[in-house]
Amino acid sequence: MDRMTEGWLNGALGVLIFSGSLPATRVAVAGFDPLFLTGARASIAGLIALCLLALFRESRPSRSELLSLVGVALGVVVGFPLLSALALTRMTSAHSLVFVGLLPLATAAFGVLRGGERPRPGFWLCALAGGALVAGFAWRRGDGAISSGDLLMLGAIFVAGFGYAEGGLLSRRLGGWRVICWALALSLPAMLVWTAVSAPEGLLAAPPRSWVALAYVALFSMLIGFVFWYRGLALGGIAAVGQLQLLQPLLGLGLAALFLGETVELSLVFVTVGVVAAVAGAKALAK
Repeated sequence: MDRMTEGWLNGALGVLIFSGSLPATRVAVAGFDPLFLTGARASIAGLIALCLLALFRESRPSRSELLSLVGVALGVVVGFPLLSALALTRMTSAHSLVFVGLLPLATAAFGVLRGGERPRPGFWLCALAGGALVAGFAWRRGDGAISSGDLLMLGAIFVAGFGYAEGGLLSRRLGGWRVICWALALSLPAMLVWTAVSAPEGLLAAPPRSWVALAYVALFSMLIGFVFWYRGLALGGIAAVGQLQLLQPLLGLGLAALFLGETVELSLVFVTVGVVAAVAGAKALAK
């Protein structure tokens, strides 16, 4: 298996795991405050990450690597989870998911700025086409209105794009699992304090499905998914493999319909076909 193919396969596994993140977050915020949820998911994942680093006796990152890891932590450990959780108190998971279609553009842009990648012009045309399809779908679902939830999701996409690109770049030196584990471990002291301070009264009275959702976003969205995702970005290229994120909102909408009972319109089928074509085109033009 060549490097590019392995990168795309790892990236696809990461996207599949991430597709359940926003529906799970929507379930979790029904039982937990967004601030507590952000701290709790990072704390659980951080404790596991710290154990893994100790188990394999990993050496500490260099000073320059630590700076990049702080950027990763701000983007994907704190920024995206917090902003998306706040947004999901104002909108359905189906509405929020379509904004994720803009994430490949944000990731590719930061990949160019931070990683010096230079995709061919045809790649950008496919990326813009795919992003336009998803953005147009989001706009139509919102009846042409921009809400505070929309702005929060746009902010979440911006910081996630930075965190993805920074982590993908650093994974070329450290490896994907080390990047997310170190980012979580560095965040752990602050996240433990955050969790303790934001813990609500009657915490144990939260519904069981919210606890299951918390477990998912902590173990899979915050840790396991990134192991595959950062490896995929490192092997296949940040801008190229990042286009797989165009499939994430569509997969997530299917999960939202299946588990949350949210309606999936027929127009989504046509958007799906268009997005798959855009991803295929981006892959073909990545080199």
